[in-house]
Parts: sequence; structure tokens; C-alpha cells
Amino acid sequence: MLKTILTRMSRLFSVPGDNPDLLKAQFEVFSSQVPLMYSIVLINAWALALNFMDVAPAWISLHLPAGFTLVCGLRLMGWWRARHIVPTAAAARQALTQTNLFALLLTTTLTAWALALYPYGDAQMQANIAFFIGISGLGVIICLQQLPSAALIAAVVINVIFVMYFSLAGVAAFAGMAVNLLLVSVALLLVVSVQFRHFSGAVSARRKLEAVSRENFRLANLDSLTGLPNRRQFFSHLDETFAAANGRRLAVGIIDLDGFKPVNDLYGHKVGDGLLVEVGRRLSALMHANVHIARLGGDEFALTVADCPEDADLLTFGERICTALRKPFVLPEATVQLSGSIGFAVFPELADSAQELYERADYALYQGKRSNRGHAVLFSGSHVVEIEQEKRIEQALSHADLDREIVVFFQPIVDIQNGRTVAFEALARWTSPVLGPVPPGQFIPVAERIGLIGQLTRVLLRKALATAADWPEDVVLSFNLSTHDVSSSDGAVAIVGIILASGIDPKRLDFEITETAMMYDFVQAKAAIDMLKALGCGIALDDFGTGYSSLSQLHALPLTKIKIDRSFVTDLDKNPASFKIVKSLLALSSDMGLRCVTEGVETEEELATLRKLGGQFVQGYLLSRPIAEDQVAGFLQSAAAEAAGNGHRASA
Repeated sequence: MLKTILTRMSRLFSVPGDNPDLLKAQFEVFSSQVPLMYSIVLINAWALALNFMDVAPAWISLHLPAGFTLVCGLRLMGWWRARHIVPTAAAARQALTQTNLFALLLTTTLTAWALALYPYGDAQMQANIAFFIGISGLGVIICLQQLPSAALIAAVVINVIFVMYFSLAGVAAFAGMAVNLLLVSVALLLVVSVQFRHFSGAVSARRKLEAVSRENFRLANLDSLTGLPNRRQFFSHLDETFAAANGRRLAVGIIDLDGFKPVNDLYGHKVGDGLLVEVGRRLSALMHANVHIARLGGDEFALTVADCPEDADLLTFGERICTALRKPFVLPEATVQLSGSIGFAVFPELADSAQELYERADYALYQGKRSNRGHAVLFSGSHVVEIEQEKRIEQALSHADLDREIVVFFQPIVDIQNGRTVAFEALARWTSPVLGPVPPGQFIPVAERIGLIGQLTRVLLRKALATAADWPEDVVLSFNLSTHDVSSSDGAVAIVGIILASGIDPKRLDFEITETAMMYDFVQAKAAIDMLKALGCGIALDDFGTGYSSLSQLHALPLTKIKIDRSFVTDLDKNPASFKIVKSLLALSSDMGLRCVTEGVETEEELATLRKLGGQFVQGYLLSRPIAEDQVAGFLQSAAAEAAGNGHRASA
């Protein structure tokens, strides 16, 4: 029982350590009240000392107050220096516990000193002593209200000494003052207790509010699907890292998944989301301490590499990422395979700002997806030249008179079994008054980016149809459609209007589409293609074999033809892998009743190999480069004569 009472008493006079936030808040508030507390004590002490200066010895009326002043001044300086410091909970508790001990020593010493002056004064001066003890004690208790244990210590010490001394002094007035001080102290301690509960509750509420704010901030900067930092957090981190780089190498990498959208469309968004989660985990496992990975949105991720290694090591790291992404992802619903491309840019070599660093990494990614898909590409000096060239092209194209400056060239598609030209593919050629001849590989991507591709398509189609009107009825016009053309209902309607206005039989038209164009908006693209097919036009899937869902497109689209990409034809006679791929694609198209055109034939050996494999329709520089519209008639005559000669020799 006694032990329990002693334990509870010790708790009253100690600083609890179970609430770190409360301890730090007590330290913060008390440090701001220390000057007031010491001011009350020292002013009252010197006021009392001056009253007794003439009647009491110097050691008690001067030296002791000077000592109090020195000790309190040192304590005040210590607290003043710590006023802006945010201590740990342990440091705050240690400081507050020391305050408890100092409160015991200070109140005991001051009360004893004041009572030591009692014998040297008259009744009025003795009353000043009682007044000093009462006012100083109450002032100290009020200043210690955020530290109840110290306030309780001060109240107990002052009242015990005061009550005992004046009760024994035999002066009824002073005994009454002692009792009065005791009652006021008790009342004040109750107020302190209530105020401290309110203070503790406010600290607890603030802690909960801060926790909610931190959680909201975390969620606002977190990708809810993968758990990675999101786009907002990435750019915030990039700005901070860039500002702290101080000339040290910093790299930004942007990762884009190749083939994600077909997986999403084929298996549904649930599988797509699961795939993104697994991609996020796989990428996170590859990151080092100096690498920060985030998901920007969709199938795009980004990373920063602080203290970036040399270019070769950075590209090796990028290739390791690409290799990891090529490994199959085993999901509950299916096992899927894709790849990823990554573009890097490095500060300070080729970027002057965080924004430019990101934009140049994005440009490197774009170039990589065009020419080196599934690998890492580093932004280089040559890319700077390309960007400047693209800017000039963009300016010139934006102000171009397309009807006057754009012309159509035609590349023949030949039936190598009889030598007959069955079609011509329309190809755009642009000669700028400012830049001169600009290759289509340069101006067409720019036209897509700045939104001119639809206008360019309409100009080319009208010119190509006007030329094709003079061709033999059995010669087809093959025309390429961009992503914009098939993903916009307005674009598709405009194309149909141009066809109908031309007077040409739509059956003489083949429209070539790429898998990329289909994947941008499959539903709208299929609707546009169905419209053209219903009109009677043929539909060819261009660059067949290079995508990730070509086989699924064969079933989903009303195709009449496929075109084998030239990348499989180069060195066909020497490359066993290309030989097998082309052989399989030719057999597949035959089984499905589709015509198959092989692009990019440039050597006699490649042509001979195609004949051996059973290929029929061929296009390439070996047969003819693209020719101007005024050369088409002559080409057809020469080809017909050559075919007739070959037929005559064969019959002979």
C-alpha cells in the first residue's frame, strides 16, 4: 500500500516520457516562458533585498541576491540559446527533468533566504517578506503551468516552509496569510491541472492533424496502383535533386513499355493493372540508393540517377532494365511478354535546367522507340542537331503552302510471278522554299506532332487520286493513313468525301495502316476502317511482324492484305532467322486468304529467295525507286513490254 502511494507520488513530481510530442511541445512553450519567470523572481528578490540593505548583513542582503541573479542568468542564457532548437523527445525530457530539480532548489533557496531576513526587519518589512514569498510563488506556479510537476514542486516547497514558519512565529496575521496562500496555491494547481489537460489535448489533436496531413501528402505524391511515387512527386524530387546537384552529374531516364496497350486491350484493364504493378516491382528491385523511380502515368515510368556514373555505365544500367522487362510476366490470368525502351539525358553536359533535362530524356526515348525499340538510348550532341533541324522544319511546315509544295511520288508493287505492276504506293515528297528538299522521315513526324498530318493526308490523297484516275483500271493505288486519320471520326469522313469526289472506284484503293495507329484508339480506328471497307476499299496492315499484337489484329480487323516489314527482308538469303520469319508470314497470309506484299527488296539474291519461298507481290529499290507522277505511264509501258517479252521467251 505504502509502495503504491509512493509510486503515485513520484509520478506527480516526475516528467512522463510516454508522449514524445507532448514533451517537445512542453519544452517549446516553457522555453518561451522562462524569461518571464526569472524576471518575476529576480525583480521581487532585489526589491526585497533593497528593503533590508541597511539593516541586514551584506552577505544576506547583497551577496546572496547577486548569486541568485548569476545562477538564474546562466539558466536564462541556456534556455534562450535553445529557444529555436527542436530537441528530441529524450533531450526535451532531460531538460524538463532538470527544471524540476532546479524548481526544487530555487524555491527552497529563495524561501529560506527570504525567511532568513525576517529577524532583521520591523513588522512592515516582515510583511514584505510574506508578500514576496506569496507573489513570487504564485508567479512561478503560473509560469510553470505547462510543466505541472515543477509547478507542484514549487507550490509544495513554498507552502510547507511558509506555513510551518509563520505558524511557529506566533503572529496571527502571518499565519492567516500562510493559510490563504495555501488555499490560493491549491486552487491555482487545480487550474494548472485543467489547463494542462487542455494543452495535452491540443497537442494530441495537432499530432493527429499532422499525421492526417502527412498521410494526405503521401497519398497525393503516391501512385495508388503501383505504390511508387507519382508524376507530381517525381517532378518535385527532380527539382530538389537538380538544385542540390552543384555541378555533379545527374541523369533522368524515361521508360515506356512497348506492347502494353495490346495486352490491356486483349486481356482487359484488370490484367493491365496487374501487369503495371509487377513492372513497378521489377523496376524497384533494380534501383540503387542513388536512383529514384516513379510512375508518370499509363505505361510510362521515370527515374533520376544522382551522382550519375559515366555514360557507358549508365547505358549498361539502362540495358539491365530493358532486359528485365523482356522477361515474361506470370500473372494469375495469363503469362504476358512485352519490352521497354528507355531514354536518358545527363546534366550538366547536355541540359541546363531540370525541365530541359526531362525533355531531352523524353526526346531520347522517342528516338529510341523509332530506331532502337526495347533498348536504352542516351541523348547526345547529334540529338541537339536533330532538335534544331526539327524546329526549322516545324517553322517551315507551319507556313507551307501544302497544295503547291507537296508532291506525290509512286513506288510500284509488282507481281513477280508474271512481272505485272499491280499497284503503286503513294509517297509524300516536300520541297520547302526555305529548306529545300526535306525527307519524309523528317517532316511527317513533325506534321504529326504539330497537328498538320490530317491536312497533309487530304492534300496527298486528292493529288494521288487525280493521278491514279489515268491509270489502267487494274492498277491499285496504295495509300498510307496516319494515327490521326483513323482515330478521328472527322478525319475518316473527310477521306470518304475525297474518295467519292474523285470518281475513282473505291475498289482500286488500298489503305495501309500501322499497328501503332490502331493501338492509339482501337475502337475509333476500327470504326473508321470498317467505314472504308464498306465503301469497297482494301485494308492493308503495314510493317507486319514488328508489333506485339499483329495476330490479334488479323482477327479483329477486316484486312485484305499484309505487308512484311523490310527489316525481315534485308539479307534474307543470308539470315536464317529472317528466312524462317518470312516463310511463316507468307504461309500465314496464304492460309487466311490475304495478299502479302514484301517490302524492301534490294538485291537479286533477296528476290530469288522470295521466289523460292513462294512470295508473289514485291516492292523495293531493286524493282524501282519511287517515281514522279509523270513517269508512271512510261514505267507501266516498260513493265508491260518486259512482262510480254518474258512471257514470249517462256512460251518459246
